[in-house]
Amino acid sequence: MTPRQKRMVTVVAIVAGVGIATTFALNAFNQNLLYYYSPTQVHAGEAPASRAIRVGGLVENGSLARKPGSMEVTFILTDYAQKVPVSYTGVLPDLFREGQGVIARGRMDGNRFVAEEVLAKHDENYMPPEVADSLKPHLDAANSAGRRST
Repeated sequence: MTPRQKRMVTVVAIVAGVGIATTFALNAFNQNLLYYYSPTQVHAGEAPASRAIRVGGLVENGSLARKPGSMEVTFILTDYAQKVPVSYTGVLPDLFREGQGVIARGRMDGNRFVAEEVLAKHDENYMPPEVADSLKPHLDAANSAGRRST
């Protein structure tokens, strides 16, 4: 093999190696992405059932139920337009309560969301940005309807 051919083989091998490494890295990155969905998007069928996602909203008042003798908890997340039933087994954050914004990470199981992790807001003035953005149109509509009726 001539020196020129050896250089070409080396260049092709390097380009192929970089291409394969890039493919593996992008594939791993895509598998680890956690997309956020609101209860309205989940209800519309936009949330994939085959991968982990995040669902956020407000915990509906009166929806929190604990299974006696276990750590299983069920509650309903709402964005005032739609509701998603959530089940979670584990210790809830100290700041978790009804009427507060939360984000749950997990997977869809039919029309129920099975959470692996539940994150609650950290003080009374904070709501996760995704939850605030998804609730904003519904809160604006409710506020404008309230102003018209008075």
